Amino acid sequence: MPTAEQDRTSRRLAWCVAHLLRHAPDHVVSDMIGRLDGPARKYLCRDEWLSASTVTLLLRHGGAADRTYIARNPRVVGRPLPGLPGPARYARRRTPAELLPVLRAELGRDPDGEPLTAAELTGLLRRHGRRRPRVPLDILALPHRRDPERLLAEHVRDPLPTGAVEALLLVADLPPQTVRAFLAAGAAQDGRSWHRPAVRAVRMGRVTHEELVAHVAPAHRTLLLARLPGAEGLRWTLPEQAGMQTAVQRALRPLGDDPRLWAELLRHAPGYPGPLPALVAAVADGTAPEPADEAEPRPELVRAVRRLAPAAPEPFGGVERELALASLAVPMESVEEDIRWVRDCLDRGLLTGIDVIRHKLPACWALDEDHWLGDVDHPDRHDRPEAVLAAHAEADRLLALALGDDPEAWWRVARTLPDFAGTLPHLLLRVTEGGSVSGRS
Repeated sequence: MPTAEQDRTSRRLAWCVAHLLRHAPDHVVSDMIGRLDGPARKYLCRDEWLSASTVTLLLRHGGAADRTYIARNPRVVGRPLPGLPGPARYARRRTPAELLPVLRAELGRDPDGEPLTAAELTGLLRRHGRRRPRVPLDILALPHRRDPERLLAEHVRDPLPTGAVEALLLVADLPPQTVRAFLAAGAAQDGRSWHRPAVRAVRMGRVTHEELVAHVAPAHRTLLLARLPGAEGLRWTLPEQAGMQTAVQRALRPLGDDPRLWAELLRHAPGYPGPLPALVAAVADGTAPEPADEAEPRPELVRAVRRLAPAAPEPFGGVERELALASLAVPMESVEEDIRWVRDCLDRGLLTGIDVIRHKLPACWALDEDHWLGDVDHPDRHDRPEAVLAAHAEADRLLALALGDDPEAWWRVARTLPDFAGTLPHLLLRVTEGGSVSGRS
């Protein structure tokens, strides 16, 4: 039986690993999870805020114990677990009484009779899938012959409406390669709901953010997914938004900070039919085909690219800013007072989320926004989302620059982080140089 000290060590390691996994590529996430011993892995699954991609990889590659612990985790919100939002939520809503007569008239027969053919099912999904997945889910509940490959072929030929694609993701139990193919083929441009299949696929654990970036087409939709505007309906939660931003910026890394390449990306993105990584590779190599239409990109695409492009605007403040930066290294008398001070500095423009990541210590507190914005009872309720997203982006940049895709380097940081007293840049410098990592005087 572990001692109290061993238990605390396992809990703290799980806490630090959970924050690092939000910034790591998928293969590094899988590697780090596999390195955890039993107690640390239990605490990771049962007690920590877990990113959507981490939960997906745990459920995909983990065992029954991982699923049991994740199901008990009150911080795992909206994931593919019993009792969470999904097909059951729509099933509780009554089917409109007028739907069956409409379907009967369209088919020329009783839909509850013999099973629907693939052609009949596709036709009904096209006609009734343009708004939300509720009616397509009712259609898929009718007797029909399952033929995912035929549905995918029809989708590739002429994209199904977003409501129909979302319904298929919810209940059709499609194989992983078919799910990715549906996302790669895009979906009909149904106004403001075009993003719903992508968000639903991540939230159901069908794909990780990294897989989404690799397969969604056309490329400009991936850029827009990184910065979905806030509105009612199915949208990213704040951690999901941060995860999507991380995955997109990882794909954009070959562009570096060259403004000419970013300008070329914006010029080619509106008309490029393939996924974003292919476009970035072509732009970086100078082999991107000339766009057929030189029309101005849409304003929302311009805003998305500007927010993703590397930029470090320095806040104003003079002496007050220097005091605010220094205060990040000197904890206040209480945690509450420290949080009030950081929030006030953010509101006055003296600090940004970038500053917190660079200067706050210890490093494990800087990576956990609850330590500088205060605890929340739901992962999407931080009232300063721009500060959180800026901090995530800066942490992504620093960790990628220092550690790259090397799982061993990520694991060294994970083992060092719980007891390190310095800032995150200091930790990364010590780990990558191979010197002492105590961080203590």
